[in-house]
Order: sequence, then structure tokens, then C-alpha cells
Amino acid sequence: MSHTPGEGKHRAQWASSLGFILAAAGSAVGLGNIWKFPGKAYNGGGATFIIIYIIIVALIGTTAMMAEFVIGRHTQKNAVGALRQLNKKFSWVGGLGIFTGFLIFGYYSQVGGWVIYYIASYIICPSKIFADSQAFFYEMLGANGFPWLGAIVCPLIFMGLVIFVIIKGVEAGIEKINKVLMPALFLLLIVLTVRSVTLPGASDGLKYLLTPDFSKLDFDTVLMALGQAFFSLSLGMGIMVTYGSYLKKEENLVKNVGLVCTLDTVVALLAGFMIIPAVFATGVEPGMGGGFAFISLAGVFEKMTAGPVFGCMFYLLLFFAALTSAISIMEGTVAYVTEEKKVSRKKATALIGVSTFIIGILYTLSQLYASIKGIWFDFANGVTFPGFGDFLEFLTDRLLTPLGSLTFCIFVGWIWTTKKGIAEVERDGIYSFKLKNVWAVLVKYIAPLAILAILIGGMVFGLALS
Repeated sequence: MSHTPGEGKHRAQWASSLGFILAAAGSAVGLGNIWKFPGKAYNGGGATFIIIYIIIVALIGTTAMMAEFVIGRHTQKNAVGALRQLNKKFSWVGGLGIFTGFLIFGYYSQVGGWVIYYIASYIICPSKIFADSQAFFYEMLGANGFPWLGAIVCPLIFMGLVIFVIIKGVEAGIEKINKVLMPALFLLLIVLTVRSVTLPGASDGLKYLLTPDFSKLDFDTVLMALGQAFFSLSLGMGIMVTYGSYLKKEENLVKNVGLVCTLDTVVALLAGFMIIPAVFATGVEPGMGGGFAFISLAGVFEKMTAGPVFGCMFYLLLFFAALTSAISIMEGTVAYVTEEKKVSRKKATALIGVSTFIIGILYTLSQLYASIKGIWFDFANGVTFPGFGDFLEFLTDRLLTPLGSLTFCIFVGWIWTTKKGIAEVERDGIYSFKLKNVWAVLVKYIAPLAILAILIGGMVFGLALS
């Protein structure tokens, strides 16, 4: 079989199909699956939201993911190099994804550090968390002094782990660590879910998740499910282009996309069955995001038998999800720098690590400022970044990420053409792409319209889609 243009003979590749699937699923399975999906499922009517979510993943999520995979595998290049090879006028599409991932990695590594802090705290002093979970969280951010542990030490440990894996490379680093972390993540998730559904009073939560009430179905619910499905799959950052570029030509893309999306959805559903029955059983108000994960959930663990043990397990679960996602986000940027700027892998990883770490510190300090007005900022003298963290999340989650995926879909659907994309999937008739005509319609029309709905809903109406 001849090499396609851009296919480097010495370029890294996944050693096995399983390694790729677990790595791609690890990228997709992130913090949003664990701490956002349950809250959205609760607010969206439980079973009703879940049904809509699964339909959207099957139609829109798989479509957008396939668009990124075909670009990556066809060119065997990073996001910028891939787009430049296919049409040099659109290399900025890949650049947009790389820039988005660069920004996200900055604050993602900080949150990963917070998770490490909580793992240690549940082992050493869980009573301090239970005494006042909100004060404990703010103290980590620096309410009583500069947040050395919350902003520097723990995030540095987290970033050090990511850097170590990235420097090891695709096969010896990323693939190998995901073969360990992803099974461990599923094991922890299953154990915690079993514990949750067996709590006294959890049956009401199970009923809520299993009994559809379509009277609660409205446009906001659909839009919220659309946003969650889209952001859950790590789309729009060029990550899947990069991961797809490490795929061997004989891999079955249809099967791989299906497995990755299925694994990601299973994790989200298990997270819902882990959180919602527990909050029904304990009376804790369900929520979303860091405030819920780091503050509200302490009330759930406090009321459980062996609560500190299960609390520690929960944050280990978050740690695995954060680490696998962070690795993929950084790899997208590293691949760009090493291939386009001809910088060594070690040097590129170090440069990206240092620059994003600075962004991350500002993010943590901004979170403190937003929570406790001005503890670590001298507003009068201008030494402040009020709203920096919120702005960063708004910029990446509501603008750049959906815009990135929109441009990938438009590029594959209209510029490069679906005919060439389908040819890459089928590999000269080796594989059968039975739904190719459906995919062509979805990637050209339906997916772009759905992503536009996310953009408008998130920016104009201020809906918490991401």
C-alpha cells in the first residue's frame, strides 16, 4: 500500500488499536463527564435528558469526531500541518484548535492540582473538609495567604506527570499510561456507582434516571444536552486530528469512532448514576462544576459510612479523568511545535509547560478573587485580573471550542469534500462505510447548524452549555 502525502516513515504511531481507543477515550473522558453531566441530567429531567443526550452523541458527536479523524489519518500530521497540506488557505483552522488547547491546558493543570490536594486531604484530614467544605476550598486557593499548594505545588506535580508522559512519546508514554489509567477509572467509577445506588433512599434517584418525563422536554434541555455531548468528546481543539494522525492506515475508523464515543458516553452515564442517587439519598443539592465537586459533594461523603474512603476514591477518579484529558490537550500543542517549528520534543514540552503554568496561576488567583473579593489582589493599584478565570472559560468553552469544531466540519464537508473523507474511511474498498451518505449530510448541514446553536446559546443567551 502506498504512503499518502505527508505520511512520515518514522513518525510515531499507536502500537495497537486498543491503545488508540483507550487514549482517545481518555482524551474525551474528562472532568466534564464527572462533575457536569450529572448536574445537567438532573436539571434536564433525568431520563429525558439522557435519551436526548445519547441521540445527539450518536448523530452529532460521531460526525464531528469522524471529521477530525479523517483529516489526521489522511495527512499523518498535526492539526496545522494537516490543514495546510489539504488546503494551505485553511491552515488557520488547525491553528485555532491548537491555540484553544493551549489556553485550556493552562487552567486544566491547575484543577488537576486541586484534585491532588483533595486526594491528600481526604487521606490526612477529612474532618477538616467536613467541618467547612467551602472555607477549606477557599483556603486552598489562598484565602489565608498565598496559595502555594493550590496554585503552585500541587499543579506543578500534576503538570510534571503530564510532561513526563508526553516526553516518553506516543507509544511508550501516552498509549501505555492510558492502558493503565482508563481501566482504573472504570473500576473506580463502577465501585462508586454501586455504593451510591445501594445507599438508603437512593431508589428515588434511580427512578428519576430511569423514568422519562417528556413533559420536561423543551428547547433548553435539547440545547443543554447538545452542549454537553459536544464538549464531552474533546472536539474542536485539533486533539482528534493529532490522535488520528498516529493511526495506522489499516485501522477501521468507523469502529474506532463508535467505540470512543460509546466509552465516553458510558462514563458520563455511570457518573450520573454515581452522583444523582447519592444526592437524593443524602439531601445535598445537586450542582455542576468545580463548586459542586470541591464543596457540595463533601456533604455527600460526610453522610456516608466510610465517607473519607469513598471521597478519596472519587478524587482519584477525577484525577485519572483530568490526567488523561490533559495529556491529550498538551500532545496536540507539542505535536504542532515539534513538527512545524522543528523543536525537540523535550524542549517543546518544557516551553509549553512553563508558559501554560503562568496562565494557570493567574486562573487560580482569579478564582479566589471571584470567590472572596480581593484577598490577593490590590485593586486600587491595578494588580488584579478580575474575572480572568471566567473570561478564560467563556473564551475557550463557549467561543473557541465550538468555533473550532464548526470550522473542521465545514472544511471536511465543503472545502476538502465529503467524497475524499469517505474515501479515507473506506481505504479503497477495504472497509464498508454503510452510513456514508448519512454522514455526508450530517457533516455538511446538521452538525454545523447544531454547533451554531451551541455558539448562539452560549454567547447570546448565556446558557451554561459547556
